[in-house]
Amino acid sequence: MLGRITTTTFSVALFLVSLVSLAQAAPPTSSPPAATPTEVEEFSHAVMPITSVKLRGPLVQAEFASGFCLDPDCWFVGTNYHVAATMKRIRIKGAKVIGRFLATGPNDEGATLNSLASGAVLRYTWSRDLAIFRLAKPLRGYHGLQFSTDDLNIGERVEIYAYPKGVINPFRTLQAFHGTFQGEDFRGLMVIDYTPNGNRRLRPGASGGIVVDSESGKVVGIFCGLPGGPERGEPIAFAVPVESLAEFLNKTQPFLAEALFPLKAEASPDREDFYGEYEPEHSDVLQRRTDQSDESDAVRLLRERAQSLADGMRDFLAVQTFVWGTGTNHIEAADAYEVQVRDGVQRFREYPDGKKWRVAPAIPGGPPTGVTPGDEWSTIPLYIGTQVGVKIREASPESVDGQRIRIFQYHGSAEDEPCLTTDVLNFVFFSLHKDLDSTPYGEVWTDEDENMLRISLHCKDHNWGWDNSTTIVTYGWLSKPGVESRLVPVRIVHEAKRKKKLYWCRGQFVDYREFVSRARILSAAGVP
Repeated sequence: MLGRITTTTFSVALFLVSLVSLAQAAPPTSSPPAATPTEVEEFSHAVMPITSVKLRGPLVQAEFASGFCLDPDCWFVGTNYHVAATMKRIRIKGAKVIGRFLATGPNDEGATLNSLASGAVLRYTWSRDLAIFRLAKPLRGYHGLQFSTDDLNIGERVEIYAYPKGVINPFRTLQAFHGTFQGEDFRGLMVIDYTPNGNRRLRPGASGGIVVDSESGKVVGIFCGLPGGPERGEPIAFAVPVESLAEFLNKTQPFLAEALFPLKAEASPDREDFYGEYEPEHSDVLQRRTDQSDESDAVRLLRERAQSLADGMRDFLAVQTFVWGTGTNHIEAADAYEVQVRDGVQRFREYPDGKKWRVAPAIPGGPPTGVTPGDEWSTIPLYIGTQVGVKIREASPESVDGQRIRIFQYHGSAEDEPCLTTDVLNFVFFSLHKDLDSTPYGEVWTDEDENMLRISLHCKDHNWGWDNSTTIVTYGWLSKPGVESRLVPVRIVHEAKRKKKLYWCRGQFVDYREFVSRARILSAAGVP
């Protein structure tokens, strides 16, 4: 639904003047819009018109489409692939486009030839008809949207917000069209019966608009086309499901993916532990046990759950984003890697062309000294589950955001080596890495069935001048069609002090894709 108009350069000025006169003097030709001004205003600072104007000899050709903000500051604008592939020299609300990311193309699996309303013919896959524009500056006064990947039931109400061509070009306004969801077609597109706005239907220029769930107010699809043209047949619209957008972002912009489509974790890594250090009796001479017969049933079940969680992550493949910083919130660098645990050994690989696996991610352009968490997200559950020398007790339960949380405290010994913090010294042409070990203790938070939600690891008595460090890992349920739900890591936070200065690293896991995934490397400058 890419719109286009053409006129001669000689008549451009007269053409524009006449448009203004017509807009002021022409009597209304349609009934009032179906949507109220309040409904439209709600999305007027998140959805915007996209226009491309180019000269072809004596002709001026203008193309029209729609777009929507992805991130809170609107550095990134989403639209359709067929828009980005055909429109050149684009400025969006005055901002220059400095990058284009395409979700499909002529060589994409399932790509077919498709005729556009503008007359162009493109080969691409309908269900991935998506693109992202990276702007040179954020759009002032514009903001991002909330998205939902929850399934809609047939008959649920939705609204389509877009900038279709009007009777008078090139002036367009944001239009809203009420509709109902009718399921998905054979191409994987959402099918929507909609009501014309007054007597106006969706027309070219609406490509890249959004489909919003009426009940939640969240975006569930991206409008991409009509059956057979804007004025033919019943008023039916097609849209790309938001699930396709999430998959696209996981591949190209993992930092956006983690913000817009986070895997839900029941416990926050930003909370402090409820209790202080657990010090078992005679902890100064920690006696190692050969069995766990003196442990309570709850502790034995916790060990089983921890062992099961660790076993489920032995052959693990996902995307892990990293943000390094100092102080309370100063960001030094950011990056993303493909992370893999193969037979219990963690490795990292750069995206998209990384050929070699490395033992730790490098800090791109970061501080001379920084800290990066190791594989605590996979090794701590194994440590809790298998090390009989670790003493565990159940503390009093607490409530977190209305949910009852069971809390277990543990205390280990340095000889078990659970504190795998890596000290990174960056030089001009190389870096040094050193694993630090120390005495571990912390808390395990579980639900009522003792499924692990969060583990904290405090490491005392570091060397190389580091003070005590803390690592917190949270876990959540990964649920996908045809795949049994399983607990996976969601976030990891690590921090340590040196000479009273705080260094930290925060990581997020995205794009599991059944443990087969890719990541997109990003520089710190690319994070809005």
